[in-house]
This record gives sequence, C-alpha cells and structure tokens, in this order.
Amino acid sequence: MPENSPASSTAVQRKYLKLCYRHLIDNILSYLLISITATAAAVQLLRLDLLQALFSSISIIIISAVYFISKPSSVYLVDYACYNPSKALRSPFSFFMENSEMIRRNERKSLEFQVRILERSGLSEETCLAPGFHYIPPKLTTEDAKFEAELVIFSAIDSLIRKTDLDPGDVDVLILNCSVFSPAPSLVAMVINRYKLRSDVRCYNLTGMGCSAGLISVDLARVLLRNHPNSNAIVISTEIITPNYYEGNEREMLLPNCLFRLGGAAVFLSNKRRERRRAKYKLVNVVRTHKASDEKSYKCIHQEEDTEGNLGIKLSKDLSVIGGEALRSNLMTIGPSVLPASEQLLFLLTSLGRKFFNRKWNPYVPDFTRAFDHFCIHAGGRAVINEMQKNLRLSAEHIEPSRMTLHRFGNTSSSSLWYELSYIESKGRMKKGDMVWQIALGSGFKCNSAVLKCNRSVETPVDGGPWEECIDRYPVHIPEVVKL
Repeated sequence: MPENSPASSTAVQRKYLKLCYRHLIDNILSYLLISITATAAAVQLLRLDLLQALFSSISIIIISAVYFISKPSSVYLVDYACYNPSKALRSPFSFFMENSEMIRRNERKSLEFQVRILERSGLSEETCLAPGFHYIPPKLTTEDAKFEAELVIFSAIDSLIRKTDLDPGDVDVLILNCSVFSPAPSLVAMVINRYKLRSDVRCYNLTGMGCSAGLISVDLARVLLRNHPNSNAIVISTEIITPNYYEGNEREMLLPNCLFRLGGAAVFLSNKRRERRRAKYKLVNVVRTHKASDEKSYKCIHQEEDTEGNLGIKLSKDLSVIGGEALRSNLMTIGPSVLPASEQLLFLLTSLGRKFFNRKWNPYVPDFTRAFDHFCIHAGGRAVINEMQKNLRLSAEHIEPSRMTLHRFGNTSSSSLWYELSYIESKGRMKKGDMVWQIALGSGFKCNSAVLKCNRSVETPVDGGPWEECIDRYPVHIPEVVKL
C-alpha cells in the first residue's frame, strides 16, 4: 500500500491520536497540580506579607516532616541466590523412564502416558532430580528427603552469604516455605541450627501452600519488616520432591512426576537505609488472591491418595481455566496500583459498557507492557505458560524467561520465579528503573503477584548464578513435540 494513501494516513492519525490521549490522561494530574500551584503562588506573592509567608513555609515543612515520618519504611530486595544442581544429578528422559519401568513393570499404559507427557513438556534433557532418584532402585525414604532438603537449602543460603557478605547473626526474620515435606524438627529449625542464628530470630515455616508460597513468604517478610524497623529477613523457597514421587497409575497424579524437578532459592530482604544503595530491587507491592469458591477450585492442585493408597500430587484438567479466573481477580486488585491512567480509564469505560449496554462486548485487557518491562510467570508447565501469555497478551520475548526456565530446570515450584529473574539478569536486560511483575500460581487455588522496581542496573555476567554456564545457549527453539 502506498505510504500516502488515505488508509495509511488514517492509520498514522490514529496512532498519534492514541499517543496524545495516553500522554494527556497519564499526566493530567501533573498538569492540574502545576497549574494550581502556579496560580496559588502568584496570589500569595501578591497578597501575603513577610510574616504570613514565613508562617506558610513553616506549615509546609511540618506537614512534609509528618508525612515522611509516618510513611512506612521501604523494603528492599538486596540480592538472592538460586540452587544450581550438580551435573551429576541430571536426569535425561531415558534415565527417568528407566526408573519408572522399575516401579511400573506391568503398567505399559502408564509408562506410555509418561512418555507422551515428556515429549510435550517443554523440558530439556538437562533437568535434575534429587540424589535419591539416582539409586537403582530409587531411594525415596524420609532420610533421603532430608538429605535433599539440606543439599538445596544450605547450598542456596551459602551462595547468598557469599554474594552479600551477610552475617547470619544479623538475620532478624527467617521464613521458609516447602509445601509437602514438613519434618520434625522443622526445616526452619534445621537452618537456625546450621547457621547459629540468634535465639530471638522470628522464624516461620510455611507448608501446604503450593507453588505460590514463595510470594506469600515475601509478603509475610514485607509485613514483618514494616513493623520492625532496621531489620533483615531471609526467605527460602523450595519443594522437596523425594517423598512426593507418585508410584500409582492415575494420570492426573503422574503429571507432577514428569514436571517437578530439583530447585530452591534464598532471598535477602531488608528495610535498613544503608542497604538501599547496593540493593538490586525495591519491593513495590504484593497482591494475594485466593479462589476457592467451589470444590473444583479447591481441588485444582492438591495432594491425595489413590485407590491403592499411593500418595501423590494431583493436577486437575481444569487447572488452566481456574488459573485464568484467579489471575483475573488478581489483575483487578493490582491494576489500579501499577497501570497508567489511560489504561485504567479504558478498562473502566469498557466494564461500564458491558454492564449497562451490551454484555457481549469483549472485556478490555489492559496493556500491561506499559506498566512492566519484565514478566516472571511461574514455570508450572507449557500449558500454564501458554494460557498466561494468551490472557495477558504478551509477546514471545516477554514470556521467554518462563519458557527457558521450564526447559533448563523444569518446574521448581515456588522458586521458579527467581530462576526466571536470574535469566533476565544474565541476559543483561535488567536496567535501573525497570519494573518487574512476578506471578505465581498454586494450590488452593491461589494467584499471587509481586511488583519489583530495579534499584540499579545489573551488570553481566552474573557470577555464580544458575545460568552461568549455559546462558550463551539461550534462548533455544522448543518444538511442540520431541520424539523419544
């Protein structure tokens, strides 16, 4: 089509009209404030004598001081570390299926189903399983689960201490989330004893909250830090897969066997002013939504026994639908706090139009790329990532960290968001002022999200991170089906 054609001119006019609309709406409060302030200042200069001007200045100073004193202290994400599994723990598909055949010798249908899942999973041959799975036959005892917990948690904390020079004696809050492995003594007690933390450390051990528990832990840390000034917090997110391997034949409970892999992360949060300069991110907001209005939602992801008494995690076929409903609830909450005014206005007008004029109107999906530069969406599986990309209308580049994390590390449950954030940093894409949106989905059914603002540009290479040895190979093309 010629550049000077009427259709081309109209498209250009619409583009500039849209840009003008967005600029005017997004900055209307600033324009009004400047106009009112300028008018008020001119009137005051003309009418006030010296004493009145002095009194007005003192009042402004007092009001400003009260505001800043009463304002909650900022919470900073100083740094974090992800567990990087040893190459000796890699579990190619052939190795995984060999173990499965030892357990299900006479169940060809179950074995064939697992092969089909692996072919379409989006996982690579480099994902890792816990040490207990590398015995022949696999060792899945409580002791092996404890060994996995110590391996993952201690390695992540050790890496965090090396990166930040954090003294364990300076930790005021310790939060650890692991959904389905809850031994006695607790995992958090194991950490306290290992690192000789203070006896008055505030400690919390969260269980049974699924893959979204990582952001629940971050939110708990945020609340505690805002109520206890000048404090440091450590959040540890992991899932121990050794005791959760399902040995039965129900298909919805075989899925987690194929998707869940070894992983964990440790996060250092602080509200101390001196940490502001070196902190990577500022925690802007955390929003938690829980959709459990019916039995279908509650049992979307849950743990249960099959008819033969085998315990496992069950993933419902309604996961994508219910996850989408929970996401929409979360968007309604977080949208007003992050979206520019122009997007909020369009969303409001569309909602009113659907309510009062025509319910068949398609709901307006805000352009979240105008509020966020990066997206970290829980790498729960290819179907989950596809559904989130569709609902949020994201590009392939926006969803790249999630797909590549699933490919390289598999579903590492609540820690997957930190592997994704590390991917963005390792690619050199994180710049000062960038906004990051983390979205976690989990049992219950929960959709939790956190907003981070980059406090300083992250330089590459990111030494010691989980992507250190392989980032140059990514992104990779992931075919729909990999024939085994």
